[in-house]
Amino acid sequence: METQGASVVITHHVLDGKQSEYEKWLDEILPVSKSAKGFIDWQIVRPIPNLTFVYTVIIRFDTIENLRNWMESDTRRKLIDKAHPLFTKEDNYEIKSGLDFLFYGEKTDNKVPVRWKQYLATWSAIYPLSLLMQLLLLPSLRLMNIPANRYFDTLVSTGCLVFLVIYVVMPNYTKLIRKWLYK
Repeated sequence: METQGASVVITHHVLDGKQSEYEKWLDEILPVSKSAKGFIDWQIVRPIPNLTFVYTVIIRFDTIENLRNWMESDTRRKLIDKAHPLFTKEDNYEIKSGLDFLFYGEKTDNKVPVRWKQYLATWSAIYPLSLLMQLLLLPSLRLMNIPANRYFDTLVSTGCLVFLVIYVVMPNYTKLIRKWLYK
């Protein structure tokens, strides 16, 4: 498990009216986290303006050890202390291995479904999307006069597939099948 990729899901409840200060703080912490050993990438899920105040930050590292080193570092601790006056709740995070972050939900009490359910849910999302890529995306590439090339076609279709799974399908799909997933 130590060599497997790891993600951390961080939630920050930001005080009303402090969002711009928090955004500036994100601009400060991003380059620092990028320089941490094993950093891969991060995504920010911003709140809905004037409705919600929770920022969710997902950071990926190459190993759990490197992720823990960053999360427990003095550098991060100092930056969190600097942002603390902007929060309504403490800095809250949950470290996940592999693709567990796809199944993370605030209302699940930080539980992750058993692996076989994660497998079935992911497979059942990817299979129809991969068929759609072949039926819709590849003909679209040909219409744009892009010649057929197995490597390029695979690059484009898998890029679209992963984007759809992570940002569109799984967040909604896991809500739909929540009862079964966490049963």
